[in-house]
Amino acid sequence: MYTARLLSGAGSLFAASWEFEIDLTMAQFIEFIGNNLLLAGMWLATVAAIIFYNMRTASKSVGPAAAVMMINRRDAVVVDIREKKEFDTGHIVDSINIPMPKLSQRITELQKHKDKPIVVVCKLGQQSAEAVKLLQEAGHSEVVRMTGGLSEWKAQSMPLVQK
Repeated sequence: MYTARLLSGAGSLFAASWEFEIDLTMAQFIEFIGNNLLLAGMWLATVAAIIFYNMRTASKSVGPAAAVMMINRRDAVVVDIREKKEFDTGHIVDSINIPMPKLSQRITELQKHKDKPIVVVCKLGQQSAEAVKLLQEAGHSEVVRMTGGLSEWKAQSMPLVQK
């Protein structure tokens, strides 16, 4: 492959030598895998386990624009799982504040909204997956988390209620 790609000119020579380096590196990689089958197999098993775990535990997420559409068209309920102090600095209109540490005790407050979609919001969109799982276990059929949390909501200049 190296000699077939070698063309006249300095730029072509550089391209050919770069391609040769890739081929040499790939050959070394294949040799490494051949010499370390057990290690390569464990690496593949680990990657497969991580992918499988993420697929099973990941919850459905929507962006702020999709959340607004769910609220307006389907009367979705917004559950803000931030602490009360953060909630008071700014929150989505008509959102219900149930801090994450208290969600399992206060989950009965959402029983009247079982037939409605629920959008879970946190500060950055990272803690809401756990809340989604709790709500789904409690029998709520359509629960989604908002990607990016309230930070993304603010970044898109969406309206907030401040006390």
